[in-house]
Amino acid sequence: MIAHRAMLHVSRPLVRHVAQLLQNECRRLGTPKGSRALTPFWQAVLILCWFRGENDIPKLGRDHRVSRATAYRYIAEGIGVLAAQAPDLHAALDRAHADGLAYVILDGTLIPTDRCAEQTINVKGESIDAWYSGKAHQHAGNLQALSAPSGLPLWIAEVEPGSVHDLTAARTHVLAALYAASAADLPTLADSGYDGAGIGIHTPIKQPKGNHILSPDNRTYNRLLRALRCLGERGFALLKGRWRILQHITASPSAISDIARAALVLTHFEHNYLPAID
Repeated sequence: MIAHRAMLHVSRPLVRHVAQLLQNECRRLGTPKGSRALTPFWQAVLILCWFRGENDIPKLGRDHRVSRATAYRYIAEGIGVLAAQAPDLHAALDRAHADGLAYVILDGTLIPTDRCAEQTINVKGESIDAWYSGKAHQHAGNLQALSAPSGLPLWIAEVEPGSVHDLTAARTHVLAALYAASAADLPTLADSGYDGAGIGIHTPIKQPKGNHILSPDNRTYNRLLRALRCLGERGFALLKGRWRILQHITASPSAISDIARAALVLTHFEHNYLPAID
């Protein structure tokens, strides 16, 4: 057995921020001082190691000299505490208004998961695997998100099974609020997968059928829309690239929502969008 040290690629202020949230939760629950195996700081380190992609929880437990069960419990606590800090849809849109954003970007992504044997009925009345995405040819959860024009993710919806179309998921979780935001001069840009979403949701104009081509004005509109909307891809890239646990979830697919929202809070802190706790 050879012992070695490893570096955790996160800032100390972020670890302190997570530790403060954990300590506040312990105080809220009335946890006796000194009754836990790890201090809030080292629990925060364990949690951030997991978010950075070290998904072997028993190994993380051994590294921190806690049992496997304790490691699982501490990570679950961290996910819950962080996810509770994520803004809801109305808070995210209110802040977008207050910050003077010209628009927000709606986009969806698939978070790969382990196989989940849950059946549902599709529009044709056939029984299908709910979490299997025919588009991606893998089991996954469908996440909808709003991003700022800069690409910074602002809000994340509840996860839907991978078989659910982006437009269907958006209608369930976000479109009603976006209609109201559009009426208040905050439009939404989206890709062609949201075609027909409704007023205030700007999508590319489709190519006419047959041998017809788009007019120069419509082609220019599409180019401008894509040039502005493409930065929305950066939102999920920031989340998945930085917090690698989102590249494949081995937990229950229903946990994807809280894991993604926790990652959103971590991203907001690193981009000075979430103030640190004093």
